[in-house]
Amino acid sequence: MRVSEALVARRSVRGFTNHPVDVAQVERLLLAASRAPSGGNLQPWHVDVMTGQPLAAFKMLMAGKLMAGEVETPEYPIYPTELDMPYKDRRFAVGEAMYGHIGIPRDDKAARRQWFARNFAFFGAPVALFVSIDRRMGPPQWSDLGMFLQSLMLLAVEDGLATCAQECWAMYPQTVGAAIGMPAGRMLFCGMALGHEDLTEPANQLRSERAGPPEWLRLHG
Repeated sequence: MRVSEALVARRSVRGFTNHPVDVAQVERLLLAASRAPSGGNLQPWHVDVMTGQPLAAFKMLMAGKLMAGEVETPEYPIYPTELDMPYKDRRFAVGEAMYGHIGIPRDDKAARRQWFARNFAFFGAPVALFVSIDRRMGPPQWSDLGMFLQSLMLLAVEDGLATCAQECWAMYPQTVGAAIGMPAGRMLFCGMALGHEDLTEPANQLRSERAGPPEWLRLHG
């Protein structure tokens, strides 16, 4: 597969089959992704992989917390508090497009909350990843982390797997940290669901739009 093909094929998959993924395959993909660019070769990423019984137990734990309405202090604001145009419109549009695919109207708040809760079961994926970074790192290293994640997701596409990067896990840093034994000096950035796409899941029909070059490109010379 060409890189350009993987870029087009990659998307956030929100429904997975229970077909298992070999941990050795996951390790191979992570090792390949670690060749991502890194300023000063700091390689600031840390990854915890959860599968099998530990993952099943963790999902049950999270289901209980959600049912009880337990919340935690997020590690960081996932979106800016003052999100103005055009970013606000883009976020609204992709959300409405997704709920349109799964047939949940805007006024059915309960159904939307129930759907969102599927994030915390990794949409049924058999592999869960938690990605963290040393708290002393700054914006350049967060950029490195993003390139590592993109590399991993493209490599997964090449290997016939699907992913969904999930910043929502930053909302439960204490629970995740305790589950994976994360040192206090590290910050949880995101989780990621990884597995085989469920082609029957309506949400997986979503193809988010991208702004055209006139909105973000300027050529000089």
